[in-house]
Amino acid sequence: MARDQIGVLTALDVAKTQLYHFTAIIIAGMGFFTDAYDLFSIANVTKLLGRIYYTEHGAPKPGTLPPNVSLAVNGVALCGTLTGQLFFGWLGDKLGRKKVYGLTLAIMVFSSIASGLSFGHTSKGVITTLCFFRFWLGFGIGGDYPLSATIMSEYANKKTRGAFIAAVFAMQGFGILFGGIVALVISTIFDHVYSAPTYARNPVASLVPQADYVWRIILMIGALPAATTYYWRMKMPETARYTALVAKNAKQAAEDMSKVLQVEIEAEQEKVDKFTIRDNNSFGLFSKEFVKRHGLHLVGTCTTWFLLDIAYYSSNLFQKDIYTSIGWLPPASEMNAIHEVFRVSKAQVLIALCGTVPGYWFTVAFIDYLGRFFIQLMGFFFMTVFMFALAIPYDHWTKKENRVGFLIMYALTFFFSNFGPNATTFVVPAEIFPARLRSTCHGISAASGKAGAIVGAFGFLYASESKNLATRDAGYPAGIGMKNTLLVLAVCNCLGIFFTFLVPESKGKSLEELSGENEEENNNETSDHPTASNRTVPGEYVE
Repeated sequence: MARDQIGVLTALDVAKTQLYHFTAIIIAGMGFFTDAYDLFSIANVTKLLGRIYYTEHGAPKPGTLPPNVSLAVNGVALCGTLTGQLFFGWLGDKLGRKKVYGLTLAIMVFSSIASGLSFGHTSKGVITTLCFFRFWLGFGIGGDYPLSATIMSEYANKKTRGAFIAAVFAMQGFGILFGGIVALVISTIFDHVYSAPTYARNPVASLVPQADYVWRIILMIGALPAATTYYWRMKMPETARYTALVAKNAKQAAEDMSKVLQVEIEAEQEKVDKFTIRDNNSFGLFSKEFVKRHGLHLVGTCTTWFLLDIAYYSSNLFQKDIYTSIGWLPPASEMNAIHEVFRVSKAQVLIALCGTVPGYWFTVAFIDYLGRFFIQLMGFFFMTVFMFALAIPYDHWTKKENRVGFLIMYALTFFFSNFGPNATTFVVPAEIFPARLRSTCHGISAASGKAGAIVGAFGFLYASESKNLATRDAGYPAGIGMKNTLLVLAVCNCLGIFFTFLVPESKGKSLEELSGENEEENNNETSDHPTASNRTVPGEYVE
C-alpha cells in the first residue's frame, strides 16, 4: 500500500521539462563524453605504439605490441574503471552524490594529461608509465558511471526520466566519434607535414621521430571537455532524494529544489522522519530483506551488463583487428606509421556515424514509449542475429567484393547495442533500487559490466588470432580465429536475452514506487511490493 509522497519528491516527479534538466544532461553528459574518448581513443594509437617501441630492425613487418603489453595497454583502464565504479558508487551513498562528483572529474583531467606525458628511457618505461596513469584515468571514469546516472535519475521527472538518463549516456557516442575525428585531424596534419614512405619501401624512414607526439596529443586532448564542466559540477546542488531520504534534511532539500524548480516547496521534516525510520527504508545491502526485494533485480542488472560488455568492448577496442582481418585496412607494411593511425581512426569514425551515435539517440527518443525491457530485449536479439550473420558465413565476408556488406552488418550490431542494452543496462540500475543504496547498486552493476569488458578485451586479443602462423601477429599463440570468436560473442548476446527477464520495467513509475520506499508496512508487504522477487517479469504493476 503506497503512502503519500514527500512534497519535494512529488514536485520533481511532475515537473515539466525545463532548462535545469538540459543543464544537468550537459554537465553529467560531458563526463561520459570524456569517458568514451579516453577509453576508446587508445584503439586508434595502439598500432602506432607498437611501431614506435617494438619494431625490430630488419623485420618484414612493422612492430606490434607484444601480447602482455597489449593486454596491459587495453585492459588497465578497464581495471581502473571497475575499481572506481565500486568505490565511488559506495562513496556516493555514504557522502552524497555532489561531494564526490567533482573529484572523479579532477582525476580524469589529471590522468588524461599525465597519460600523454608518459616518460621513460626505454619502451618498457614509457608503457609502464602509460599504464599507471591509464589505471587512474579508469578509476575516475568508473566513478562517473554511478554518480552521473544516479544524479540524473534523481533530478528527472518520472515521465521523461528514461530519456534524460539515456541522453547522458548517449554523450558516450559523441565521445567515440570525437576521438576518431581528433585522431583523423592530428594524423592528417602530421602525415602532411612529415611525409614518409611506407614500411615496405623504407622501414626506418616510415617512422618519423615526430610520430611520438601523435599518440600523446590524442590522449591529452581528452582532458579538455572534462575540464570545461568542472566548475558547473561544483555549482550543482545535492539531489533532493539524497538530502531528504538519506541525509534526512527536509529543509535543505526543499530550499535546493525551490531554487532549481523556481516554485515554493514546503519542508516536511516530520513526514521525512516517518518516511525514513520504517524497516522497509532501513535494510542494508547485505540483508535478507534486500535479497528478498531486490536480489534478483541486482542479479539481472549485473548479468545483462556483464554479457553485453563482453561483446561491446571487444568489438570496440579491437575494431582495427577486425578491419584488418577482412582486408578493409591494407597490410601494415603498405602504410607509414602515421598514415596507419589515419586509416584506423577513419574506420572508427565511419562506424560511429553509421551505427554507434544513431543507436544512442534512438534510445533517447523511444525509451519512455517502448520501455526499457522491450528495447533491451530487442537489442540483444538483433545483436545476436547480426553477429551470427557475420560469423557463420565469415569466409564470404572476407572477399573484397563483400566487404561493404560486412561493414553494414557490423555497424548494425553497434546500432542495436546502443538502441538496446548498452543504454538500458545503464538506465535501469539508477531507477529500481532505494535511494540509500542506489549509487552502490549502480556501481556494482556497472562493475559487472566492466568485468565483462575485461573478459572480452583480454579474451578477444588471444582468441581472434589466426591458426595460420603467416597471418598471426608476432608473439601470439594460435587462437580460435576471427570466425569462432564472433560466434562466441553472438552466444553472449543470446544469453543476454534470457537474463533480461530478471530486470523489471521501470517506465512511468516514480523512483520511490519502484524501490518500495513509499510503501506502508503491512503483513503482506512482500506480496504487494512492486519490486518483490515474484514481480520480476516486466509489465505494468497493479497498485
